[in-house]
Amino acid sequence: MSVDIPQPSLRLRIDHAALASNWRALDAMSGDASAGAAIKADCYGLDVEYCLPTLRDAGAEEFFVAHWSEVETAAHHVHASDIAVLHGPMTSQDITYAKASGAVPVINSLEQARRWNEAGGGRCHLMVDTGINRLGVAPSEVGDEAIKTLDVDVLMSHLACADEDSEMNARQLARFREVQAQVDWNSLSLANSAGIALGGDYAFNLTRPGLALYGGIARKELAGLIKQVAFPEAAIIQTRELKAGDAVGYNGEFTAPRDMRVGTVSLGYADGFLRSWGNVDGRSGSHLLHAETPLPLLGKVSMDMVVVDLSAAPSLREGDWLSVPYELQNAAQQSGLSQYELLTILGQRFGS
Repeated sequence: MSVDIPQPSLRLRIDHAALASNWRALDAMSGDASAGAAIKADCYGLDVEYCLPTLRDAGAEEFFVAHWSEVETAAHHVHASDIAVLHGPMTSQDITYAKASGAVPVINSLEQARRWNEAGGGRCHLMVDTGINRLGVAPSEVGDEAIKTLDVDVLMSHLACADEDSEMNARQLARFREVQAQVDWNSLSLANSAGIALGGDYAFNLTRPGLALYGGIARKELAGLIKQVAFPEAAIIQTRELKAGDAVGYNGEFTAPRDMRVGTVSLGYADGFLRSWGNVDGRSGSHLLHAETPLPLLGKVSMDMVVVDLSAAPSLREGDWLSVPYELQNAAQQSGLSQYELLTILGQRFGS
């Protein structure tokens, strides 16, 4: 007998119009450059299957993932040749997969360059480290024969401090300009989401927005242009009446100061709602929302549950839905998490 799986008590609404609008805004800010899209980490936790078709239909043509394992799902929606793998060919198996799939390796070291050339080479991108000291060949290495023999489509680097007014931005820009004269390339790419907001000098031919696509405000220049994309919601799974003096949750961190009505909500740290959201270390103000009414969190966040004060919404019952305040700038202040973390740690139990 076939039985339908019950609907989850968590749901995540993706505003596809906002996602498309964000890409168009970033593409316009890129000037003569075209905006690609970073879709790594399952579109920053919001699901490639939902988000990639929207980005593609909005006009994005170049896509970036971190791992080779991310290519297959993305290739259901775009040509693999439009997908670049940022970690590059670390093994012979990576190269075999690149050749078979058509996905584009990003070369990050002399070792990767030699490995790619020895396998017959072909179209690739080249990452040059201009100061972030993560991945990329050093500027002093671009004259190496292994680099000279690469068929470089996109020469790229990555900004370390674009979300700040840092002197590092200008230093990296200068280093990138020095390197571009030493490599044969078809196009140039430096700016991430925050880098786009630094202005036209950083745009070159291709920009690579990520966070801002999904609602993150990487710099103040993006405020008012970037719209919220992710809207998590969770259901109340039980209500109860507390007596003054009753304790709530692990370690009895919250004690009811009076008789009060509370709701247990199907949301916890297994869903990316970490304990930093709770009222810990003397910090208060964390809440869920019923319409625009804040319902304060009480006690510690558990793996699968939180408890909220229903005093401001006494009519709520089991099965009613509450919103998680997930406008990313504000949520980052409320939770103490970065905007990147807020997106990518969302759990797998959210329905649509």
